Amino acid sequence: METKILILLACVLLLLRDRNLLLENLALRQQLAIMKQKNKRPKIRPMDRIFWIFLPRIWKDWKSVLIVVKPETVIRWHRKGFKLFWAYKSRKKGVGRPSIDPEIIAHIKNMARTNPFWGAPRIHGELMKLGIAVHERTVSKIIKRFMPRNPPSQTWKTFLKNHMFNTFAADFFTVSTARFQVLYVLVIIRHESRQVVHFNVTRHPTARWAAQQIGEACPWDTLPKYLLRDQDGIYGQYFQSRIQNMGINEVKTAPQSPWQKAA
Repeated sequence: METKILILLACVLLLLRDRNLLLENLALRQQLAIMKQKNKRPKIRPMDRIFWIFLPRIWKDWKSVLIVVKPETVIRWHRKGFKLFWAYKSRKKGVGRPSIDPEIIAHIKNMARTNPFWGAPRIHGELMKLGIAVHERTVSKIIKRFMPRNPPSQTWKTFLKNHMFNTFAADFFTVSTARFQVLYVLVIIRHESRQVVHFNVTRHPTARWAAQQIGEACPWDTLPKYLLRDQDGIYGQYFQSRIQNMGINEVKTAPQSPWQKAA
């Protein structure tokens, strides 16, 4: 009861001019009330915590008179009160999207389990035929919760380690001449040994010219399984069609990731 009166007095003091001295007196009286308890170890009640949570908001020198607890304890009370406040504000108020009936969820799981090739649209359609009104996105979310995910794909370094023996890598770099002209150099290497298989120079690189270099670097009896390259626009439609007809699989590196070709 006494703590409630002190909180009320603190509210009144907000309207007074010389309130620092009165607030100091109020804080000391509140701690004195705690020390007057008959218990061997004074018990700090919820109203005491509320008082010290409220006091720092109106008095900046509150730490100078704090005796019963450490300032860090008051800050921890304030943070806990902040969490409780927003937990109360965010509580479920009975409005919003209604929860799904557990029987419907079980029915969706059963349909997905017995028909593994059915997707969310098909299951949603079957539910509509049965008179069960549920959104297709809800069906998709329920399926994703319990259906096993696809195994993760191998990492980039693992791919290179497993296929390095039959992988070629191609890349362009430029050279400036004494006349300030730019020459384009295409280098093709065997990824396993880093051996240069073929290189050529041109002033005007095209997709047809690049495809011809791959043909010269890879005779039919030494074709690699994979060709590692970047996203350069020089590798146009003709280049891609030529590589595909040769039976070589193109592996493109990610944009702005030169480290993938050097891994």
